[in-house]
Amino acid sequence: MMEIVRLADVGVEAAALQAAATLRSGGVIIYPTDTLYGLGADALSDSAVAKVKRIKGRDERKPIHAILANIETAKNYVVMNDKASLLARMFWPGSLTLIFKKKEGVDTGIGSAIDTFGVRVSDNSFALELACTFGKPYTGTSANRSGEKPEHSIKGILAQLGEAVSDIDLVIDAGELPESPPSTVVDVRSADPVILREGAVSIAEVWNALRTER
Repeated sequence: MMEIVRLADVGVEAAALQAAATLRSGGVIIYPTDTLYGLGADALSDSAVAKVKRIKGRDERKPIHAILANIETAKNYVVMNDKASLLARMFWPGSLTLIFKKKEGVDTGIGSAIDTFGVRVSDNSFALELACTFGKPYTGTSANRSGEKPEHSIKGILAQLGEAVSDIDLVIDAGELPESPPSTVVDVRSADPVILREGAVSIAEVWNALRTER
């Protein structure tokens, strides 16, 4: 049965401990980030990632990105070149998702059947605490049905997801989140990064950061 926990009632640390336990048991959570509410599951678990895709009604071939605690943890899963390291140092924690070439052996969950691994470090106190407590990547996809506009309140999210909420184990309710653009997505697999989506971090900010190293 789904449990709803108000972040204001229990605090960030206690909520992160409960959420991490849920992730370790293969469960799915709804949690706040610095952009939108996310659907969180162990990003390396095939069964947990399958639940997230089922909840969203998501195309199996469409990649899902992960949230991690810091650059050093990311290096356990991805191949990080100089440009990628620069952008990570400049914008993490923050609303920048970087698409890396995954390391050999990262072949389960979101790393199954693809050679990329998308990561960001969220600038949200709960999401960051969860990343530190869980110690592994967890999914960072938005908590909405694929193709539908994300809601900013738990009530709106649960209404939109409908019967799919039966697959959700825990909700961390931080109240209604402010309107915010999604994360900017940059492919950093080569020495010439490619901006795939402009969001909270502008294209100009990305290019200005890259120019500082030239």
